[in-house]
Amino acid sequence: MGSAMLPEDFRSVGGTSFADFLATQAPEMLPGARQATAGELAGVTHGTTIVAATFDKGVVMAGDRRATMGNVIAQRDIQKVFPTDEYSCVGIAGTAGIAIEMTRLFQVELEHYEKIEGATLSTDGKANRLATLIRGNLGMAMQGLAVVPLFAAYDLAAGCGRIVAFDVTGNKNEERTFHSVGSGSTFARGSLKKLYSEGMDERSAVTAVIQALYDAADDDTATGGPDLTRRIFPLVSVITADGYRTWDEDATAGIADEVITGRMSRPDGPAAPLT
Repeated sequence: MGSAMLPEDFRSVGGTSFADFLATQAPEMLPGARQATAGELAGVTHGTTIVAATFDKGVVMAGDRRATMGNVIAQRDIQKVFPTDEYSCVGIAGTAGIAIEMTRLFQVELEHYEKIEGATLSTDGKANRLATLIRGNLGMAMQGLAVVPLFAAYDLAAGCGRIVAFDVTGNKNEERTFHSVGSGSTFARGSLKKLYSEGMDERSAVTAVIQALYDAADDDTATGGPDLTRRIFPLVSVITADGYRTWDEDATAGIADEVITGRMSRPDGPAAPLT
C-alpha cells in the first residue's frame, strides 16, 4: 500500500530543496503565493524588533514580545526568535503570519537537505536558502506584507558566531559584530554602538541586547519593553559550539530587572567608555 499509491515525483530522488519541490507540487502552500486583499492588509499583525550580537564563543539573538496591528497591541508575548536547526536561528520582523510560515518552511528546508545529503548545510548555504525564500515573498512585500528576518548561526568550520541580515529582495549582508531589524532597529543599533565591545562574554552580550531592546522600546511605540506586572521579558537565544539553546527565563528576568534598576537613576542607559 503506502508508496505504491504515491505519485512518481514523491518516490523518485529529487533535489535538496524542499521549497523547490513544494513549488512544483503545491505552489499555493508557499508563504508568498497568495494575494492579499484590502481587508487583510488592514488587519495584519506585525512583529517588531530583533537584535543579535556576537561574543567570544558564539552569538546571541533576542526579540521583544510585542506584536502590533496598526496602533493596537495585538499580542504581548509573541515569540519572534525560532531555532532553525541545531546551530542556527531566525528572528522575525514584519508580517508575523507570513514570517512564521517562512520560518517553518526554512526549518523543513534544512532538515530535508540533511536527509538527502547526509550532512548539514554550511552556514553560507543556510543563509542562501533563506535568501531564496525571502525573494519568493517579494510579490507580497510589494503589497505591504514584507518579511525581514535576521539570521544567526554558529559556524563550526570558522569556530565563531555569525549574523546575516536581508532586505525584502533577498539580498544578504553579513554583520560582523551586531545588527537589528524591525521598527525599533535604528534605536537598538544606536544603543549597541555604545554598549558592544570585542571579546565580550555571553552574559555581557545578553545584557547588551536587553539594554538595546529597552532603548528601542523607549523610542519606538511598536516595540514592547519589559512588562513588570505580567513578568514578560525579551526572548533570548544563544548559539555556541554546543548548539542552540534558549536562555533561562529567570536568568533573563534577572538581567532585565538589573537594567530597569539602573534606568531609575540613569533613564538613558549606561554611558559608553571613552577609551
